[in-house]
Amino acid sequence: MSAHRTVPVDTNRMPPGIPYIVSNEAAERFSYYGMRTILVVFMAKYLWLLDGKGGTAMSNTQATEHYHTFSLVVYFTPLFGALLSDIVLGKYRTIIWLSIVYCMGHAALACMGMHGNSGWWLFAGLALICIGSGGIKPCVSAHVGDQFGAKNTHLLTKIYNWFYFSINFGSFVSTLLTPWLLEWYGPHWAFGVPGVLMALATLMFWMGRNKFVHIPPAGLKFFDELFSRDGLVAIAKLVPLFVFIAAFWALYDQTGSSWVFQAAQMDLNFLGVTWLESQIQAVNPILILSFIPLFTFVIYPVVGKVFKLTPLRKIGIGFVLMVISFGLTALIQQWIDGGAKPSIGWQFLAYILITASEIMVSIVGLEFAYTQAPKTMKSMIMSLYLLSVALGNFFTAGLNHYIQIPSAATVQLEEQIGKMPKEWRDQPRTVEIAGYDKTTGTADDFEAKMDSGAVAELKIPGQETYQSAAKLIEGLARAQDHKLPAEDKVPDLGKDPWGQPIRYKIVDATSFQVISNGPEGKSDNQWNQGLLVTVAKPAPPKQKSWLDSIQPAKTWLEQRKEALGIAQAKAATETTYEAAAFSGGQTKLEGAAYFRFFTWLMLATTVLYIPFAIIYRPKTYLQTEADDADRFTLPPGEP
Repeated sequence: MSAHRTVPVDTNRMPPGIPYIVSNEAAERFSYYGMRTILVVFMAKYLWLLDGKGGTAMSNTQATEHYHTFSLVVYFTPLFGALLSDIVLGKYRTIIWLSIVYCMGHAALACMGMHGNSGWWLFAGLALICIGSGGIKPCVSAHVGDQFGAKNTHLLTKIYNWFYFSINFGSFVSTLLTPWLLEWYGPHWAFGVPGVLMALATLMFWMGRNKFVHIPPAGLKFFDELFSRDGLVAIAKLVPLFVFIAAFWALYDQTGSSWVFQAAQMDLNFLGVTWLESQIQAVNPILILSFIPLFTFVIYPVVGKVFKLTPLRKIGIGFVLMVISFGLTALIQQWIDGGAKPSIGWQFLAYILITASEIMVSIVGLEFAYTQAPKTMKSMIMSLYLLSVALGNFFTAGLNHYIQIPSAATVQLEEQIGKMPKEWRDQPRTVEIAGYDKTTGTADDFEAKMDSGAVAELKIPGQETYQSAAKLIEGLARAQDHKLPAEDKVPDLGKDPWGQPIRYKIVDATSFQVISNGPEGKSDNQWNQGLLVTVAKPAPPKQKSWLDSIQPAKTWLEQRKEALGIAQAKAATETTYEAAAFSGGQTKLEGAAYFRFFTWLMLATTVLYIPFAIIYRPKTYLQTEADDADRFTLPPGEP
């Protein structure tokens, strides 16, 4: 028989185990969000350098796909953690054992580049974090609710707000710290510090073991309630809601991917601070810390005097705010696509909107899911709620995979490298790559200069024609103080070797493409080719900061490239235009069109959600001591 309390304390005050849960959550969220904040930037800029200079940098779209695939798995594994908790181990033991697995994942990430293939270390670390973090997610939030009984149920909303407060406090600190550690001290420190915090979180949770209510696992009785009328009805009612919320997460989690890459194209000087692109994510948790009391004590009571603010209505309003937020990012990207470099302050405004949306969808949805779950199915319903996050990230990852266009030159080159003797591959050499006709020695061949197994320079057929087009655009830009001309304001750029017109396309404020459909004559495929031209302007004088005394003279990337003998561009004293040839490698949905797609997706979701919210009737279940008093139904009313 368990030595721990198995029913809530009979009190109208806060349960004694709550401080341990809240402090554990703050440390655990520091570790998770610290790692996740830098993940997409690490994959795009750092990973390829850990095993030497023979690697190839990951594209932004590839990094976005992998980032959302990781998020997908993290939020899919809660299903298994919930089953393990509700049937076999109970919530406390599930959390403590999987927290150890979680710590092992952070240790694996910190070891990247020390021994063996860094890509495999990254895969192993993220896989262990998916098992650990994902497995405990439904248990922790349900474990909070288990501490409350009939007399202190009125405190449940308050504690879920404080629970979310602790999440965002840990997130805020780590989102500022880990990008700085990555920039100046490298991935070992940036991933190692969150690992230490995860170990601390595990220790704090263990220290509260004698204070918690330990609801015993239901064993096979779990299936009795799962397949009971109440269980099936609860799931059937909640699953549509979770599908709607999945669309919210498909957009929201892009604050860690597409929003980061957008920030890198903006003016990062704001409020007297020069931000790193991934540090902008810190705006979200600091706003959460401010918005929770604002919404709880001001906005909800004031609006409640005008009309009834039910949980489902709050979620609907949150959806509308998400539409506006992503609409703003689409507008920002449209400015960037037009050659402007807007202030990062505009993205701060988008963060205000998306954070308000999060308050009304995520917090409310979490509490609502718990209250709608039958007593022995709390973790299971929590896992289904978290599956909505997985579903949203599945959609975003899948879309980013679909829109990627492979490079014809890279595909052909990989086939040829596979046929080379191993001792040849890492030696500097020039390789002739078969073109569209798949035969070398013809006019459509590519030429690649190789160094340490990687392409140092690519030459495409008819490159001189593209260079002439790029020079024309450069002349127009120089005539207007290096501002790129509008796409519809350039003259005819000529044709490629196959008679296809060469087009001018702005990528952002400091880069453009001259591109054609190539030998196949179709747009958006691997045979499209051209030049990517980057406008390198002199860097503004570096502002002095108190951080100068504790950070190295050079960033970790600069030091790493020096150690590997990789040539680095010297600081520009005048504006230059640097061109690099490409064949394919672009995406089917780029720039503002990408953000507009998600804006329309969220708008359609909001419209479909309205009739669901109108017909839904809530039924609430809470943990109490008596079996016959453990559930009640809310009086009929508006959703």
